[in-house]
Amino acid sequence: MRKKVIAGNWKMNKVLSEAEKFVATTKDNIPTSDKVESVICAPFPYLAALVERAKGSDVKIAAQNMHYEANGAFTGEVSPVMLKDIGVTYVVIGHSERRELFAETDETVNKKVHAAFNNALTPIICVGETLEQRESNETMSVVELQVKKALEGLSDAQVHEVIIAYEPIWAIGTGKTASTEQANEVCTHIRGIVSEFVSSDAAEAVRIQYGGSVKPANVDELLSQSDIDGALVGGASLEADSFLKLVEAGAK
Repeated sequence: MRKKVIAGNWKMNKVLSEAEKFVATTKDNIPTSDKVESVICAPFPYLAALVERAKGSDVKIAAQNMHYEANGAFTGEVSPVMLKDIGVTYVVIGHSERRELFAETDETVNKKVHAAFNNALTPIICVGETLEQRESNETMSVVELQVKKALEGLSDAQVHEVIIAYEPIWAIGTGKTASTEQANEVCTHIRGIVSEFVSSDAAEAVRIQYGGSVKPANVDELLSQSDIDGALVGGASLEADSFLKLVEAGAK
């Protein structure tokens, strides 16, 4: 049985006192379960403090992005070496906002995935289509290209460890949510794509999240689907009570 992953993506929100209070609250109340992992994707300035705050708990800390180079003349960037050094264990790669607003490409996503593995970081790879692409029946081809490019050059063992987050762009922060059938259909397709890289057994072990206006009211239905193994959550992860309810759903 695949262990679910509930990851809260705070994006560019909170100040340090709020972030520390959130972790202090959640780490003492997070369900202890072998069925779910809980991850907080925090802004860069707070990562070191939150890693320290979360020590001894089941709460893991993730970065929302990183550069693919280990060091160099890249003003304003953060390297995988830096993230590893402060104890971060996960990193979000290729979020649609990074692709749309900051020129992230399939090529840079692939470079970042390799860099993550080279530094013992687990990548959460985001893929998804725009509303125009969905309405043009291009969802499967768009997602297939993104997944194939992201996994290019990885070893079987590395593919086994990736987390893929399917986030239809039209459902992020809009209040719209793909139906459970739509979400699961794409996640099943992603698993089929992964099976082209590794054995079907290994593909069955890869964890695939859904993201896009996930909240306590709809998370149970989403997680009940055959190929949805967790959620990458934005707005509903900003309050500790809401985040805990999402993790509790994954622990059932």
